[in-house]
Amino acid sequence: MIADVRKGEIKVPKFQRPFVWNDEQALKLVDSIARGYPVGSVLLWRTTEKLKSERELGRFRLPETDEMTPTKYVLDGQQRITVIYSALGAAAAETGFSPIYDLRKEEFATEPENREKHHFPLRFAYRTTDLLNFRTELQRLEDSGELQERLDSLIGAVTGYRIPVVELRDLSVEEVCPIFERINSSGTRLSTFDLVAAATWSQTFDLADHAQTISDELKPKGFAGITNETILKCISAQLISSVKKEDVLKLREQEEGKIESATSETKEALRKTIDYLQKDFGIQAMSFMPYDAHMICMRKIFSEEKNLTAVQNRRLRQWFWRTAFSQHFRGASEAFVTSSIGSAIAWILRGEGAADHFGQAPKADAIRSTKFHFRAAIAKAFVIALAKSGPRNITNGAAVDLVDALSTYNNKQYHHIYPQAWLKAEKITNIDSLSNICMLSASQNNKVSDTPPHEYLPAAINELASEAEGVFASNLMPSPEVTDYSTLTYDDFLAARSEEIARHVESLCNGDL
Repeated sequence: MIADVRKGEIKVPKFQRPFVWNDEQALKLVDSIARGYPVGSVLLWRTTEKLKSERELGRFRLPETDEMTPTKYVLDGQQRITVIYSALGAAAAETGFSPIYDLRKEEFATEPENREKHHFPLRFAYRTTDLLNFRTELQRLEDSGELQERLDSLIGAVTGYRIPVVELRDLSVEEVCPIFERINSSGTRLSTFDLVAAATWSQTFDLADHAQTISDELKPKGFAGITNETILKCISAQLISSVKKEDVLKLREQEEGKIESATSETKEALRKTIDYLQKDFGIQAMSFMPYDAHMICMRKIFSEEKNLTAVQNRRLRQWFWRTAFSQHFRGASEAFVTSSIGSAIAWILRGEGAADHFGQAPKADAIRSTKFHFRAAIAKAFVIALAKSGPRNITNGAAVDLVDALSTYNNKQYHHIYPQAWLKAEKITNIDSLSNICMLSASQNNKVSDTPPHEYLPAAINELASEAEGVFASNLMPSPEVTDYSTLTYDDFLAARSEEIARHVESLCNGDL
């Protein structure tokens, strides 16, 4: 098997998914081989048909073969073949999985930075010179006799191991793809995307390549986090107006050309969606999207209507903010998201239904009692809602860099107005209330640190002078003209700021901002 891989006679077809095993899975495989345990059979497709594109074997670039030499494409066993070649067949200096066998502990491990004399690199097993040199070094150890016996036993087990191989012959790529699609004997299950990509693959269309192209195009815009599964749902919504798994899998049955067209239309609509998210909502990265469903629904909207009217824009804002703050898509099933696509289009594009169908703006008490956990959708909605008010640093009045603040989550950019350490020292609870969070540049955040709020806030007001009112308003904080921050209790602060936030969020949910 190793010889065939090295000669380029065993290759991985492009419709296969990438190598996904981790080191722990790989070590278990080599341990099973050493113990003589069965590791399953390998299924190969032997053909003289040359595919236009092939995956490498893990991290290894495989040799080219001439047009007449039969190629064995891996249909099942890619992960195992890759580990075996990397562990036993690759050159010692090549990158990739390169385990050692600790002859004293009698266990496998990934190669350490400083390999000791009793650490046997498995890549020496089939390399006579390297193996002899290792044996020579081993003889210098006090327990060399016992270690030599263990090494001989390991070499015998590895070189004597046999893997069952099944070869399919005289089949076309159209016949092979459905076979691959149905095979899933490995420990890592195929995703819905893997199944659809395999079933729709042809010499002229590769869904995985198109998904990668979409991802690459969105990356410079800050949306590198969009997954293949989300892209597939967008394509499915475009083609059959559904993201339910059983419907998405039916994409495999679509006529040739339809999924290609839907993929192209999805790509264009996604560009418009992201431009809109950045310009209208200030969202600069996928990590700030409250729900993937927002992306899926908006993409469908922009595929049907490229230029929204003022009224449609207002209804889109109402839909977005209401679904975000009401956690409309929290735990939503694929069936619910599918129905939501239709209701969103009906409301936004045609005005059918009512805004209240998508939820209402949260009241002050709800805002006050909600904790700031960034992974939560409502916290992301809160952050981008803060950004819509054009926040300025409460300490020096400088504008917060919103592109930076909404590109990569950094907790140094989100500050507890009443500092955590101070609140803990005062044994005050509800520290992480949304109403206690504002945007603040990292440098100013560090400057404030754990300074008591009754000291730094009045000092900031004094330094800001006539600008204090505008700076505090930009952070949705109670007016310094009518609020004595030198004596304001935490509870009173939360109550007052919750009301300010609630009014702002209500304006957003009404589509006014």
